[in-house]
Amino acid sequence: MGTLDEAQQLARLMVEIGKGAGRGMAAVLSDMNQPLGRAVGNALELKEAIATLRGHGPADFTQLVVVLAAEMLRLGGVVDETSDPFSMIMWQLESGDAWLKFRQFIQAQGGDLRLIDNPDNLPAASLVSPLDAGQSCWLAELHADTIGAAAVVLGGGRQKKDDTIDPAVGIVLAAKVGDQVEAGQPLCWIHANDEDRLAEATAMVRDAIRISAEPVDAPP
Repeated sequence: MGTLDEAQQLARLMVEIGKGAGRGMAAVLSDMNQPLGRAVGNALELKEAIATLRGHGPADFTQLVVVLAAEMLRLGGVVDETSDPFSMIMWQLESGDAWLKFRQFIQAQGGDLRLIDNPDNLPAASLVSPLDAGQSCWLAELHADTIGAAAVVLGGGRQKKDDTIDPAVGIVLAAKVGDQVEAGQPLCWIHANDEDRLAEATAMVRDAIRISAEPVDAPP
């Protein structure tokens, strides 16, 4: 991965290209060294998105949603420098208005509201295996690219264009970088529908994680 300075330079370049084409532009730099939120996988991520729209999603995912939405309001001319878009957006989440609008989107496109009103009706894996550190520790690293590759091995993504995607499989993180984990507590749960895929993905997830005996600061 590049440095923060390189990312900022690239972001400025992309913004200038867009402005040169007459578009309103903004760039947001976010940490992608570990997965965003806690869910990796199709149905699992949908459950997390539903929870966020209902006002109780993971803090890092909610923060990014709010920041991006605020930029969209600004670019769209809905707010100005005197407005507080963050409070507006949080009110939409906490009041339930964002959730109701999402339901309208699904209904208008002919979707099955029963699946989002009760996410337990979404596809679920037959195997759910916890992965623990085996000792009390702090989570020091959680490589997003390897976690994503493990989800693909489980069947949550395509390795070849004609592969069939399994919407039920994936990984749910119990801890993020900087969190303390006690001995016996899971670092994550791996959702699978095949024993061999589960074994391969488990080894990959172990390789994606580094633990520390000393406290670790959470990334910004």
